[in-house]
Amino acid sequence: MTELRLGPLLRYADGDTATVWLETSRPCAAEVRCADGARGDARTFQIAGHHYALVTVTGLTPGTATAYEVLLDDAPVWPLPDSPFPPSTIRTPDAECVRVAFGSCRWAAPPAHEEDPVGPDALDTLAARIAADPAAERPDVLLLLGDQVYADETSEATRRWLAARRDLAEPPGDQVADYEEYTRLYYESWLDPEVRWLLSTVPSCMIFDDHDVIDDWNTSAAWLSDMRALPWWQERLLSGLMSYWVHQHLGNLAPAELADDPLYAAVRAAPDGTDALRAHAARADRDPDSVRWSYRRDFGRVRVLMVDTRAARVLDEDRRSMLDPGEERWLRAQVLDDPGAYDHLLIGTSLPWLLPHLVHDAEAWDAALCRGERGARWARIGEDLRRRADLEHWAAFPESFESLADLIVEAGSGEGAPATVLVLSGDVHHAYIAEPSWPAGPAGTTRKAPDARVLQLTCSPVHNAIPLSIRLGFRFGWSGTGRALGRWFGRHGRGARPSFDWRRTGGPWFGNHLMTLTLRGRSARLRLDRAREPRGGTARLETVAESELTS
Repeated sequence: MTELRLGPLLRYADGDTATVWLETSRPCAAEVRCADGARGDARTFQIAGHHYALVTVTGLTPGTATAYEVLLDDAPVWPLPDSPFPPSTIRTPDAECVRVAFGSCRWAAPPAHEEDPVGPDALDTLAARIAADPAAERPDVLLLLGDQVYADETSEATRRWLAARRDLAEPPGDQVADYEEYTRLYYESWLDPEVRWLLSTVPSCMIFDDHDVIDDWNTSAAWLSDMRALPWWQERLLSGLMSYWVHQHLGNLAPAELADDPLYAAVRAAPDGTDALRAHAARADRDPDSVRWSYRRDFGRVRVLMVDTRAARVLDEDRRSMLDPGEERWLRAQVLDDPGAYDHLLIGTSLPWLLPHLVHDAEAWDAALCRGERGARWARIGEDLRRRADLEHWAAFPESFESLADLIVEAGSGEGAPATVLVLSGDVHHAYIAEPSWPAGPAGTTRKAPDARVLQLTCSPVHNAIPLSIRLGFRFGWSGTGRALGRWFGRHGRGARPSFDWRRTGGPWFGNHLMTLTLRGRSARLRLDRAREPRGGTARLETVAESELTS
């Protein structure tokens, strides 16, 4: 009998259509049947000895919910027998009210009988909340903003599995090396019972960050040159991109986009799609401008843009940019497409745009050093510091930082401007809210602040460690003393100051978190929930902060 190895994951859900992703133990026909009569089926495709399907379900009734089951070769495999969870459902969003939950950085939770070294998992506790009352409020979509798996920081259980497979004394040691080892990370993350059920019943959108491949992926041209000299790097990178395409990227696409995707067609048509996918990953490495990982989703009058800020970078110091020219054009086109068509613009970027002032100024200073503003010796110091201190957010790409600000102002101004422009990020292992402000332009100019409310909303981690150094460092980074120190960095680096200012309006909060936006018409409300486990009690989500973002 064919087994369900992983999934199902409910990925796309909108209008009368949804997609459900799964992995099976062998080639088969996969079918999704809904209680209301909607259905879909697909044959599996093969990658590196694994069998996957992305089933498009049609015939749904918009704005409703229906339970579903999964069958493989006509045999039911989901829901699991004796499951403690309610039936998985497909809910298509109500265009009048959209709830978006988001966060990043989820290290796989240990098995239930083991102590969790980083505290309760926010996704586990979200699943428990929904399962306890299926009729209660739940997200319409879950945005996972990077580090869905940690290729370079494996768990003890995974290290034991790796050691049974190869000699960990040889590079890359206890990090993953190839596609098969990546599949182990996804099993570990997505077979967690609570998370497996949650992802089967709440649609998800995903984008990678560095740990999906390796810490500080694409920090600089010098970093990339050093990595390419390592004998294990090419296989690691190609396997990371291939496994990302299979497990995360495919489900990000709408059915119409899937139908027009030549790689998806080639993989499905081949007895084994491994070579076609490997060639695609190699092309993405060789020519990042030829492959796009970013994508757009519209939920009624809410526009979500998930932006690749890792693979799309330009790393040459003389033209360093967070986004390559093609990616910049794509982002601008999506932001400005059909003005007045959305009330809320959500820009998902794994890396925060607005950081604590000291951190921003240190990164901009380091970027100035690396491009030679203080000479060759300081440039070498800057490169070493950039790698050691992870100085590679938007602030480390000053022109890109300003370009994004200009685009946000343009999108948020004038007739038909949205009520909010919200930049959603993770990465930095704490949560906060920051709000920019634009000064009046010089005499004779017409520069003005946007009409939309603009906010940086950062939520990280979902489940990971928060060292004392991070707590102290980011608190100091937001302080007045930290800001004064940052100005010194700016003077030493001889770089231009940002053209606008920003202030922290919420946080910093530390813990395993999820943020949820409730977007109804032109109103927006934000809630921050933290996973907590009372002494001797059961882990649960507790609301830490809640506020209206629009008047």
